[in-house]
Amino acid sequence: MPTTHTIEPRLLLGPGPSPVHDRILAALAQPTLGHLDPQFLAVMDEVNEGLRKVFGTKNRMTFPISGTGSAAMEAALANVIEPDDRVIIGVNGVFGGRMVEMAKRMGARVVTVDAEWGRVIPTERLLAALAEHPDARVLAVVQAETSTGAWQPLEEIGAAVARTETLFLVDTVTGLAGIPVEVDKVGIDVCYSGTQKCLGVPPGLGPITFSEKALRRVGIRKTPCQSWYFDVTQLATYLIPGYQGEERRYHHTAPINMVYALREGLRMVEEEGLEARWRRHADIGARLQRALVERGFELFSQDGHRLPQLTAASLPGGRAEAPLRSALLEKHGIEVGGGLGPAKGKIWRIGMMGWGARVAVVEQLLEAIDDLIPRS
Repeated sequence: MPTTHTIEPRLLLGPGPSPVHDRILAALAQPTLGHLDPQFLAVMDEVNEGLRKVFGTKNRMTFPISGTGSAAMEAALANVIEPDDRVIIGVNGVFGGRMVEMAKRMGARVVTVDAEWGRVIPTERLLAALAEHPDARVLAVVQAETSTGAWQPLEEIGAAVARTETLFLVDTVTGLAGIPVEVDKVGIDVCYSGTQKCLGVPPGLGPITFSEKALRRVGIRKTPCQSWYFDVTQLATYLIPGYQGEERRYHHTAPINMVYALREGLRMVEEEGLEARWRRHADIGARLQRALVERGFELFSQDGHRLPQLTAASLPGGRAEAPLRSALLEKHGIEVGGGLGPAKGKIWRIGMMGWGARVAVVEQLLEAIDDLIPRS
């Protein structure tokens, strides 16, 4: 008989996944249905409507990609980019860089607007790039940069891009349900996220939404979408009832039980109230950041543009982060993330997201930190 290894529970306070509430775990255990069962299609319709609410949109093309946040990123780009399209991408961390890599693989001519890691990209620089390249098919930014904790402003960019034929594409994998996204109000054309952050659902689905402007662009492509699996015109016939007057038809086998989990997570958002949820994340993030500074931590991201749900900070006294991060996991069962790229070995990335964004959780983490790094 093969050896069975017991999974020890962890308190997940890294950059994702975040803690999962028992209600969502119970939803995962509901009976699996077929992907065309009328009961399941009704669940999918409920999920799509719930996602419209958290995205702040009326877009009919709003649904969960069967895949993680990076799958949603690829779907977003693949549907609106054709070979030789010019694309402007803001890069101030790992995930802006990942968009660049994907767009290049799709044959785009990429113009990057770079900023130092931990800082936001000045709006005027992005708009200057758009003025220099008015033929740009897409202008893309990361709202909530998971690698640094930086919170990118969107409003002025959205207003400016709305006056052009360019599409405004936004990564909010770490933002959705934790900070305001407000797709329609801002003027975002393509926006995507992941379930494992502020929604508090296990990883495996990538919520995404396309505006009518984006769909018009998809409709006049000269070449097919580079990805058959992520082609929104194909997905729509399965996921959106009555799309182009057609009956729903098979596209792929959806992850049935993950959709149940997302439905439960969205119900919990609605019960709490979206604005109340934003306030909770803001309050808990501020509480954590104040306490870290009091203990000698130095916050990494730009003052005035820090995410509340993802805090990046260097350790007191120049201490090496990796050994203490390992001790936090081994001794206290708490996971936090290390740095990536230029921040590797320099910072912790601490997530207070979804069910993890609670006062008791902050206190538990601080008690563990005080045990490992005694206060002088």
